[in-house]
Amino acid sequence: MEQFEPDRLSAAQLAAMRRSLTSGRGALTRRSLLRASGAGALTLGGLAALTACGIPPAKREGGQAAPSDDHSEQEKEINFSNWTEYMDTSDDEKSRPTLDAFTKRTGIEVKYTEDINDNVEFFGKIRPQLAAGQDTGRDLIVVTDWLAARIIRLGWAQKLDPSHLPNAYANLIPQFRNPDWDPGRAHSYPWTGIDTVIAYNAKATGGKKVDSVTQLLDDPTLKGRVGFLTEMRDTVGMTLLDQGKDPAKFTTADYDAAIGRLQKGVDTKQIRRFTGNDYTADLDKGDLAACIAWAGDVIQLQAGNPDIKYAIPAAGYITSSDNLLVPAKARHKANAEKLIDYYYEPAVAAQLAAFISYVCPVDGVKDELARIKPELADNPLIVPDKEMAAKAHAFRSLTSEEETAYEEKFAKLIGA
Repeated sequence: MEQFEPDRLSAAQLAAMRRSLTSGRGALTRRSLLRASGAGALTLGGLAALTACGIPPAKREGGQAAPSDDHSEQEKEINFSNWTEYMDTSDDEKSRPTLDAFTKRTGIEVKYTEDINDNVEFFGKIRPQLAAGQDTGRDLIVVTDWLAARIIRLGWAQKLDPSHLPNAYANLIPQFRNPDWDPGRAHSYPWTGIDTVIAYNAKATGGKKVDSVTQLLDDPTLKGRVGFLTEMRDTVGMTLLDQGKDPAKFTTADYDAAIGRLQKGVDTKQIRRFTGNDYTADLDKGDLAACIAWAGDVIQLQAGNPDIKYAIPAAGYITSSDNLLVPAKARHKANAEKLIDYYYEPAVAAQLAAFISYVCPVDGVKDELARIKPELADNPLIVPDKEMAAKAHAFRSLTSEEETAYEEKFAKLIGA
């Protein structure tokens, strides 16, 4: 396989990664407890290691991992690496019902490891083996879309066999079917979706609904009580949509216009601050009247505070995903494909969704979920309806040069 020299990360890119790891997408609710108890030290250590060697740039042309010897027939096992709190467990936390049922049905043992604390640190862990054309010891991994894109473009993910994935092919909901970084889902399938919405505290807004970025930036009754995220793709993506631009096709001029729009909000003190997921405490108390927020956080806040509301702007919202990949040289590709397909059975997907409360990418899950947790089945933040799905937009992939330039502009905006 062709080798690629790593590129250096700019100071702005490193700062963006640190923000993501400690309080951004890399520290969403399912991961917060681990970070608070010391995982942050690991993530920063992993980041330091990557700082020294750099992260390989994405290839301009799609890469393709060479087929590896598959031992699935002889070895009935799968090594599955995932994030913490991203799998259903029994009430006593001693078993994982859906994984146990898979083993009972297929005879395939799943060695399930929660060894992903953040994307950057995990990539630092597996990169040496991938770059050397060696088995990572993992047959299935879950990584966020930007890292999935990088691994695929470097030729370090195996192409999936559609004949092994009838449920996945049939039941993947349309909004996740064709990302620009993996057209047609040749190498990946989503584990969950992550939606970015507008959240507001109805008590703090005097009962007023807040449902657009324009309102966040221009409504005088919200001045000094508005929050945006320190994640560039979410904040700029939502602003691009509000300006009538497509986050999947925007130009540098469009990006600069969005930054300028946000800068005005900073200069006029309409924006109180840019935050990671620490916005939740301020929104709960009403110190922030309204903000850009992650749907998973909103669901959890609503459980304890009936004043917390959310809105999907008419212009649309930003969505991303965590994704299942089979690394190059994995020993049990066919077994891994069976497990991917298993989680695209609606009844199985419903069990998972009921436990983790993230966007379920499986069509037909609503009726199954209604039998387990009816309140989740009717929540479009878990099961997107047609109206919500039609408003979903992904932020396009960036070249290394764009990512450096855009992160530097964003860092200047938020004072990072």
